Amino acid sequence: MSHSPFPPIALPTPVLELSWPDPERQALFQRWMDNIAAAQGLLPDTLRVASADASFRRYLRLDTRQGGSRIVMDAPPAKENSAPFVSVAALMKDAGLRAPEVLDWQQTDGFMLLSDLGDATMMSAIDPEQPQANHGLYMQAVDTLVQWQLASRPGVLPPYDAALLQRELSLFPDWYLAQHRGVQLQGPQKEVFDKAFALIVQRNLAAPCVYVHRDFMPRNLMMPFQSPQLGVLDFQDAVYGPITYDVASLMRDAFLSWDEAFVLDITIRYWEKARKAGLMDFEDWHSDFGAFYRAVEWMGLQRHLKVAGIFARLTLRDGKPKYLADAPRFLHYIRSTCHRYRELGPLLKLIDEIEGTTPEVGFAYGRM
Repeated sequence: MSHSPFPPIALPTPVLELSWPDPERQALFQRWMDNIAAAQGLLPDTLRVASADASFRRYLRLDTRQGGSRIVMDAPPAKENSAPFVSVAALMKDAGLRAPEVLDWQQTDGFMLLSDLGDATMMSAIDPEQPQANHGLYMQAVDTLVQWQLASRPGVLPPYDAALLQRELSLFPDWYLAQHRGVQLQGPQKEVFDKAFALIVQRNLAAPCVYVHRDFMPRNLMMPFQSPQLGVLDFQDAVYGPITYDVASLMRDAFLSWDEAFVLDITIRYWEKARKAGLMDFEDWHSDFGAFYRAVEWMGLQRHLKVAGIFARLTLRDGKPKYLADAPRFLHYIRSTCHRYRELGPLLKLIDEIEGTTPEVGFAYGRM
């Protein structure tokens, strides 16, 4: 089987040395830890770095007297609002998903004690050279996703509305084009993007709404650990929006690309399970996978444009160059989708001009 031209991005191993650049924050942490260590059975001397993410949060791990471990979320409240994390964690627990349990929350200072889902992500278990070897893992992810979507109720999570979709799309011209490529859209160029973005928003808002994790991919799914279920992390940005979003996120990964056959295989199996669960009762989606898949592609396009902008911002504003190094994967996703739809032809032509890309001749799906 052919493989993707884009290998998984090489992510650096997290620095294991624990440091506190801000002595005042270290003192706040120590005070909190002194207050909870005994009741929670913690061993403070075992504290070490677990991981960090693209935000200002970081995660620490420490052992317990009972032989287990716990996770500490260090999220400065001036930079990170942890309330959504707590709310969504409760929703996931109610849905029967395996998500971190909030054991203690020092809301004022931004420290949280969580149950530990282990240190092996689904990404770490994937064999990128053998797509079918990962089939079982992806089916577990699909089952988790359907279970999450079945718990959906309107009015609980923020809406993934036109304003938010458009705000996310604007990250591409604002950061990827203007800041990274030095291209300020004006006149006819701006009209092309405005028209395409309006169409993308319109198409995606037509889909039925469910709970949307918003970053449902192998890096945020944890391998079974003291439980047969996959665990779910990084869900604090969850919203109520298009049912197509999370499956697009899963199969068009920010850090890993699969060929067409594997993408279609897993997406069809998701569609079949969602259909049996009553989640595909919309227009002709229940009987026509093609109609559903086209909606997934339009949703994926919105995500690809957004993430390309985010990765540029992470590099240029936040000093994290490893993210922008993966931009070619997203431009490939974007160009492949635009090539499939006549309405997106002007957008594809303009992106090709900006990127200096040779236009594709004939039909080329690309490896998703």
